[in-house]
Amino acid sequence: MIWQQISHWSCLLKGLIFSLLLQPLMTQPSIITQPNFVLLLADDLGIGDVGCYGNDTIRTPNIDRLAREGVKLTQHITAAPLCTPSRAAFLTGRYPIRSGMDAINNYRVIFWNGGSGGLPPNETTFSKILQQQGYSTGLIGKWHLGVNCEHRNDHCHHPLNHGFDYFYGMPFTLISDCQTTEEPEMDRAFRRKVWLYTQMIALATLTTALGRLIGLFSVHWKTVTCLALFSLLFFVSWFSSYGFVRYWNCIIMRNHEVTEQPMVTERTTSFILRESISFIERNKHKPFLLFLSFLHSHTPLLTSEKFLGKSTHGLYGDNVEEMDWMVGQVLDAIDKEGLKKNTLVYFASDHGGWLERQEGKRQLGGWNGIYRGGKAMGGWEGGIRVPGIFRWPGVLPAGKVIDEPTSLMDIYPTVVHLAGGVVPQDRVIDGRDLMPLLQGTVEHSEHKFLFHYCGTHLHAVRWHQKDSGAIWKAHYVTPNFRPLGAGACYDRGFCPCFGEGVTHHGPPLLYDLSRDPSESQPLSADTEPLFDTVIEQIGRAIEEHRRTLTAVPQQLSVYNIIWKPWLQPCCGTFPFCWCDKEGDDKLADL
Repeated sequence: MIWQQISHWSCLLKGLIFSLLLQPLMTQPSIITQPNFVLLLADDLGIGDVGCYGNDTIRTPNIDRLAREGVKLTQHITAAPLCTPSRAAFLTGRYPIRSGMDAINNYRVIFWNGGSGGLPPNETTFSKILQQQGYSTGLIGKWHLGVNCEHRNDHCHHPLNHGFDYFYGMPFTLISDCQTTEEPEMDRAFRRKVWLYTQMIALATLTTALGRLIGLFSVHWKTVTCLALFSLLFFVSWFSSYGFVRYWNCIIMRNHEVTEQPMVTERTTSFILRESISFIERNKHKPFLLFLSFLHSHTPLLTSEKFLGKSTHGLYGDNVEEMDWMVGQVLDAIDKEGLKKNTLVYFASDHGGWLERQEGKRQLGGWNGIYRGGKAMGGWEGGIRVPGIFRWPGVLPAGKVIDEPTSLMDIYPTVVHLAGGVVPQDRVIDGRDLMPLLQGTVEHSEHKFLFHYCGTHLHAVRWHQKDSGAIWKAHYVTPNFRPLGAGACYDRGFCPCFGEGVTHHGPPLLYDLSRDPSESQPLSADTEPLFDTVIEQIGRAIEEHRRTLTAVPQQLSVYNIIWKPWLQPCCGTFPFCWCDKEGDDKLADL
């Protein structure tokens, strides 16, 4: 009897020990509940600008370190080739056409802080879900998704209305107008037209007035007065677009308050880094989401003095190397606070590099490596294939490379599920949870088709034929783009989505990206036996996709993107908005 009891307890003890030994293995995917998230998003960075993606002229040791310690994606795709729609898709997990954040016209981004368009309040961002799960959520840096709807202080599009507890940065985007030493770039075509009309009306006014004085014309002085007023109005519009853009668009906000108007660009980088590290330190004792949305490497390439001239790639390289240094400072802050093992870090760019951005022979835009095209080009790989890196020590493998189609929209369900939340069930979510792919429990991405829009125009479709490994891509519309020389969209600033600046293809241009990632050799029915089958399959996918689209208000309509004085964020007395509530004495020596 005694031996039976001893045997019984011995079995129980062995079972307990065995279960304890197995427990870490069995619970590995959920060791850390509600991890921290640090999402690092560069602006206009090309996939070819980063060392771990093949660049040997720009030093990016900290981004490269993330790749060594984590998972690198080689086919990471944005949902749009421009800032506003791409970022809307990133935050919502949905193609921007679903939220009205892509345009039917040539104005494809938010153009003014005083416009009425922006990310609709009824869209549910991943930050809003994490906020509901008890996370502290912060956005530091660039927003570019709108501010107000109907009056100056409704903040309907503001980050704090989309799930962020804290915001510090630019509600707009960095433009050359923000630098007094740079040539203004804000809607140059508009300025040229207004100046032309001003000159025409002024000439008509002068001619009419002179004719009236010498008796050539029998024109009433009221007509002359009206013409003169019109001329003055057009001149004021033209001048104000130069003189006030910096005060209206180049501003810094802390939550709802405008703290710098205009922004003091010499210290912007230091302040953004200071705010990012401070957010980590303040929230280290509870789950947090930090979205650090860099102003780098968008022109005018704000670069601190200590980085100028340090790169062999000129000013653009200096700017990218400074951003890499900022990444390193954030990673060091995570390590310092002992948060490395329970923090998922993600690095990407909002779209490809801007090929047309040049001054003389000096290239001020990014490099997209072997991939064709760039920023604003909806279908070519150079505009939409970007770096994508995940690091989570102990949960994700180190040094792993994944060559599967993934999307920036995938961040949405990935962070929502890890935070213990549930994605909305009342709308289409186009992103897919990446954790099974990142951890290696599945071999293929869940994406079968990815749709590549330019504005609201579908330019191309990607089909991942998983059984064969082929990645087909059909181009229905392409910009009239030449990689070098005249006619490469340089005169426009960037390539259009429709009209005379594009070519429609029937049959579509077809490429197999698994064999031809540079999209240099289009296939045809004569060279590819599966040509007709592939085009037919993609055609059916387009029909199914279009059946999921519903009509929504166009946030980038002409009415929504034009400047409205009653919506302009202003610190001071409008229109003479000015303030500096930060002060140099608050600048941390980082």
